[in-house]
Amino acid sequence: MNKPKNKSESKYFATAARMDEAFLELIEQKDFAYITVKEICAKAGVNRSTFYLHYETVGDLLAETAEHLITQFVEYMGADPAAFIARIGERPLEELYLITPEYLTTYLSYVKEHRRIFKATVEHAATLQMVDAYRDLTRYVFIPILDRFGVPAADQSYVMRYHISGLMAIVDEWLRGDCEDSIEHIIAVIQRCVKRR
Repeated sequence: MNKPKNKSESKYFATAARMDEAFLELIEQKDFAYITVKEICAKAGVNRSTFYLHYETVGDLLAETAEHLITQFVEYMGADPAAFIARIGERPLEELYLITPEYLTTYLSYVKEHRRIFKATVEHAATLQMVDAYRDLTRYVFIPILDRFGVPAADQSYVMRYHISGLMAIVDEWLRGDCEDSIEHIIAVIQRCVKRR
């Protein structure tokens, strides 16, 4: 979110933040499909017209929240993404699989911690058009990694779709079970699938 330039903008962003918080509280209590604009407004202390000044639908609020989580995840990783990207060309290939226990434990812990939001975004991925949120990550991280592994440019979009769809299918199944299986078990499943490619 950009820094507000004046009092009016500051109020606008503060109101949006209240609605975000209200939404996050509600999604911890019930499934996304049952959350209404009326409930969000009541919890945030705003009227419906204020909600529609910010969002067209509850799905728009979910999309914004999911994008925010992606940004937060980079911070949660505790790594400098720019430094990682700059060193892609010199890192050992085994570090570039991004399916090492180190990477997956951090990722799966974050998903488990925010499982209701992730479950909602997975269920509504097509309508939320989450592809845009991952575009820069694909361009600056995944494509250079695929280059290092010698994947031809013409095949890269297919390879990326295959791996991301497979990973998301496993995570989706884990979310359906409310993340009851251990993170270690899910890592073993992911690694088994990837190593059988």
